[in-house]
Amino acid sequence: MRLDVVTIFPEYLEPLNVSLVGKARARGQLDVRVHDLRAWTYDRHNTVDDTPYGGGPGMVMKTEPWGDALDSVLADGYEAGSHAPALIVPTPSGRPFTQELAVELSERPWLVFTPARYEGIDRRVIDEYATRMPVYEVSIGDYVLAGGEAAVLVVTEAVARLLPGVLGNAESHRDDSFAPGAMANLLEGPVYTKPPEWRGRGVPDLLLSGHHGKIARWRRDEALRRTAANRPDLIETCDPKAFDKKDREMLSILGWAPDPEGEPYGRFWRRPEGMEQ
Repeated sequence: MRLDVVTIFPEYLEPLNVSLVGKARARGQLDVRVHDLRAWTYDRHNTVDDTPYGGGPGMVMKTEPWGDALDSVLADGYEAGSHAPALIVPTPSGRPFTQELAVELSERPWLVFTPARYEGIDRRVIDEYATRMPVYEVSIGDYVLAGGEAAVLVVTEAVARLLPGVLGNAESHRDDSFAPGAMANLLEGPVYTKPPEWRGRGVPDLLLSGHHGKIARWRRDEALRRTAANRPDLIETCDPKAFDKKDREMLSILGWAPDPEGEPYGRFWRRPEGMEQ
């Protein structure tokens, strides 16, 4: 896979040289190229922004540097044999970045990132390149950052670990929280390793029992417990057919009940405090 990033802060992308992404680059599994947008400016101040039409606070990134930069990056990629690019535009107003979208992007051979600053990029740039390739406007959360470089790091790490051969164990991402394909998207439960005791805290006895069936059930229960506490929306929107009898027992203990209007497979909802089971 090839990744191109156009930014006014190339140094922000240094983390792409370390950890899994850095190793994937060293092995040739990931071809990452970072470009300084100011290389495509032609005035003495290397200007990349201007005041917005219609007034308002902040500045808007100009069309000319972005257009020239993207044309150059695309030409270089095609000349090098890359194909089927997709433009990734980090923006708070984009679609939520999910594990499902990470999987989709990991199947594309070439991603071009446009992390913006200020109030964003002149919309005409996005509309222009949308006529040439798929455009993904993505948000990594309901908050606003100073720029899109952090989002590039998030998306790249999420995508890169899904590429064949990047993870040491090819099955490692199958049980990830939010892994697509499962009827119930639950958060992963707690994990433990050696030593068996640390600062007076032990490992749950069941994990040392060697009883794989009971261990699997414990992990499922802990996933339900953590999801109910931290992301109840995942349980509320989950297909109730994904929950077996033991799941339903655990959800009942945690204060959840199926919709009485939808028995036997009504969606689950949290019982009000004091309501009898």
